[in-house]
Amino acid sequence: MCRKPWDLAFTAEPEEVGALRRIMRLHLVVWGLQDITDRAQLCVSELVSNVITHVGVGTPATLAVSMSGTRLRIEVHDPDTRALPTLLDATPDAECGRGMALVGAVSDCWGVQLRADRKITWCELPTGLPSAEGRTGGTRTSRVEALLSERARERPRSAGTAAAAVEETAVDVMVDVLHWLRGFGRDPDEALDRAQTRFATDVGEADVPGI
Repeated sequence: MCRKPWDLAFTAEPEEVGALRRIMRLHLVVWGLQDITDRAQLCVSELVSNVITHVGVGTPATLAVSMSGTRLRIEVHDPDTRALPTLLDATPDAECGRGMALVGAVSDCWGVQLRADRKITWCELPTGLPSAEGRTGGTRTSRVEALLSERARERPRSAGTAAAAVEETAVDVMVDVLHWLRGFGRDPDEALDRAQTRFATDVGEADVPGI
């Protein structure tokens, strides 16, 4: 399975956090990494909140996600090279100061890279994959790949591999469904939660022959 790196520019606003968490969830489902969704969403929340709190509301920033070997790498780029995130010895009832401690607790590693024009705060999460190209999902994954490959062939040709086109098609389909739900007054987050619950029920059957 090709897990193509992606990035998304955003403005550091509190209301952006929820949208970025949903986008992360969608991509992880496409990548077959739904088991680490909660940890990845937590890292996105804390890294983005760190920019909002310590760099400033309205700061232009970028979320970048890629594979680093078998780990999921999450980066948040911002233009302030002075405000460096640090681990603080926050008390359990403290209202702030626990962000990077939480990131450190759920990730294998994290750090900060300074460039001439920006700062990159990153973390890496273990995925449990046997290799960077490893696949999960069994026969159900194979069936969906066949359907998405057919639809991907209808997309305008662009740079990248066929697998990358299928990935983008899957994200497009899920985003279309979420827009459809909202258009009919339904809650996209609730629908995602229900789908995730149903998936969790089905995943134990995924590798059983004939299912």
